[in-house]
Amino acid sequence: MNQDPVATAAKIAKSLIEERFDEVAGRFSPDLRAAVPPDALRSAWAAAAVAPVGVTGPTVSEPGQAGLVRVRVPVGGFTVVMSVDDEGVLHGLRFAPASDPSWTPPSYADTRSFTEREITLGSGTGATVTSPMAAGGAGVVLLAGGGPFDRDESSGPNKPLKDLAWGLASRGVTVVRFDKPTGARTMTDEYVPHAVEALAVLRREPGVGRLFVVGHSMGGKVAPRVAEADPSVAGLVILAGDAQPMHHAAVRVARHLALGESTVEAFERQAELIDSSRLTPATSSAELPFGWPASYWLDLRGYDPVAATARLAVPVFLGQGGRDYQVTVADDLARWQAGLENRSGVTVRVYGSVDHLFFPGEGPSTPADYARPGHVDHDVISDVAGWVARVG
Repeated sequence: MNQDPVATAAKIAKSLIEERFDEVAGRFSPDLRAAVPPDALRSAWAAAAVAPVGVTGPTVSEPGQAGLVRVRVPVGGFTVVMSVDDEGVLHGLRFAPASDPSWTPPSYADTRSFTEREITLGSGTGATVTSPMAAGGAGVVLLAGGGPFDRDESSGPNKPLKDLAWGLASRGVTVVRFDKPTGARTMTDEYVPHAVEALAVLRREPGVGRLFVVGHSMGGKVAPRVAEADPSVAGLVILAGDAQPMHHAAVRVARHLALGESTVEAFERQAELIDSSRLTPATSSAELPFGWPASYWLDLRGYDPVAATARLAVPVFLGQGGRDYQVTVADDLARWQAGLENRSGVTVRVYGSVDHLFFPGEGPSTPADYARPGHVDHDVISDVAGWVARVG
């Protein structure tokens, strides 16, 4: 029976205020349940609830991704932001600043120097083409990180891929970015066909020269597969591309965030299953990290992004944040460098002050940083734009 998502969100907010975290977790979708156990929810609430808690203003709702409704409930000092379906299932939950400000353009974006238009790729996927006023130059397809991201990689007040698109277009680069489809059975299905369609769009743009793929996080991991599928790709930009197997990284990140021994042990059990012969297409997604299907993990398990990149005869730019705890210099960049050390045409840049989103900051990076407004660091934009111009 259909339920009113706003009424559902109000009930969830009330349960949070009354600290009934198991009840809230019982409404989680499989993906959210795997990523946020009740203990982690309790810790996040304790960190956010710095003011007397109670509903302090009107609830606001708006259409979300994939038919969900995004509901914002102010609870005193901060806002509970939820993505809810009409069956009462909670697909997204975060604690945002009270004002939860909207995205604003970065200072390096010259909005007078480019135009944007909305398109639909052949698969029906929505996309945006950002075109410099001056014809000519390189063309770039942007790939978002893992998870249900839109074409801007929107998260709270932040849109890292929109930062990249506007920053690059301000420097003469034509950019296509697209909404990732939901429910893909493999990483390849989630990215490659749509990226190839986006590259075809770029080839038809007046004056566009050589074509590049710029991938962030999982988008960087899958970028070599896009280049394998489309020989027109002239180079890859891999920004915080994860090279450590993701199921092992999940254990490392759970420990880093001190999510509790039970959560770490659950990720360890899941990682052991993925590494074993017991993982088959019939394995239940409930037994696997993030609730992703077995087909997704089988695809990931059989793919080495570093080896795939080493086989390609295109130049590569590797960008890495020094404050990134999700994809790290020690666990990921070191693998890229070791695997590509005998290959020419590899440029490596480590940005010591930036986090996983390539936002600058100070001190250890935390998940709370992602809820604060920020922009991709100016040096990252300049370096990527300069690199594709030289290579192109």
